[in-house]
Amino acid sequence: MDKEQIKLVVIVQCEFASKRCSGHACMRSFYERTGTFQNYPSTTMYLSLTCGGCCGKGLVAKLEHLTKMNLKKWQLQRNQVAIHLASCICKDNYHADVCPHLDYIKNILYKKGYENLIEGSYLSDTATKKRNLGIYKK
Repeated sequence: MDKEQIKLVVIVQCEFASKRCSGHACMRSFYERTGTFQNYPSTTMYLSLTCGGCCGKGLVAKLEHLTKMNLKKWQLQRNQVAIHLASCICKDNYHADVCPHLDYIKNILYKKGYENLIEGSYLSDTATKKRNLGIYKK
């Protein structure tokens, strides 16, 4: 993926984690262009949404609306969108284990034509230390 071609970054957060996490750290990481958000142009836009809850099927309607609005309002094609599965979905962490529906959610994204898929968003120093110690799975 050529990050220079990306016009919109979408962070998909776990519905359940979003009840206790505002997504502030992921947003800050995006705007500071750290971690997985390095090398996106300064003009790249940002959107955060949730998976819709287990099993992630609620994401289908959100993606259909996103695709429609991207084309209608911004003339953005799917290949100009990068979707980051937030760390609360794809990494063992404080909130929960890796989402048991991760492969299903990824399959939904691919079926809807979103191929710029990145696993991970913000990773705290504490979580990184716990992964290195084997407390959290890598």
